[in-house]
Amino acid sequence: MRVVSICPSNTELMEYLGLAHLLVGVDDFSDWPEQIVHLPRLGPDLSINMDKVEQLKPDLVLASLSVPGMGKNIEELVKRNIPHIVLNPQSLEDIANDLVFAAKALGKLEAGEKAAADFQSQIEELKRITGAIDKKPSLYWEWWPKPVFTPGQINWLTEISELAGGVNLFKDVELASVQTNWDDVYQRNPDYICLAWVGVRKEKVNPDIVLKRPNWDQLDAVKNKHIFVLEEELYCRPSPRLIEGAIKLAKKLHPHAFTGK
Repeated sequence: MRVVSICPSNTELMEYLGLAHLLVGVDDFSDWPEQIVHLPRLGPDLSINMDKVEQLKPDLVLASLSVPGMGKNIEELVKRNIPHIVLNPQSLEDIANDLVFAAKALGKLEAGEKAAADFQSQIEELKRITGAIDKKPSLYWEWWPKPVFTPGQINWLTEISELAGGVNLFKDVELASVQTNWDDVYQRNPDYICLAWVGVRKEKVNPDIVLKRPNWDQLDAVKNKHIFVLEEELYCRPSPRLIEGAIKLAKKLHPHAFTGK
């Protein structure tokens, strides 16, 4: 089969299925696995060049609604009668289901069932380790600094926080993404600050930026030097790689729980 992925999380899902070799084209932001680096690029995920997609003659396009604005890609796929499926995962359970759904659409159901079972097994193992931890610190996740965006309750990072032995500082807000401000974060006084800016490489984020914010030098996270600059690709994309991010974060928060593992 000839498969096209038009967002990074779907490209990563193909690798977890063991089917990345079927990809013949990807969006501009897909950067993993390494073997897709030389594939034709089809434009940014919010504005895919459908002429290029059509020229690749795909048997299936993996489309997405994970970011607002992606709907126009799907409208164009429908209009051009290009075979496609649409994924829109908001939780770890959704991701597991998508592994099966996408594999079935590719005629590889067994690969999907195995990948989903492996994914679930990693989740259960991490739950077993961090579930025994009593003190679970609050985590302020920063997706974007100005205006401030942070994940709310209806978001995979609330689940990832819990898996890692922490609590999302904004889990009380029943939204997927929360626009807030620096004073609100200050009043909530997180134990840890996790900077994972969407679309920005880890190397480009300077943690000292938080010291310029009013009163933030008084935050427990700042006083205790509990500021993490994290790989946005492991936390900001709804792909199976989120479990890799959860494990890395858990080891940072609770290294004693992973001694010898």
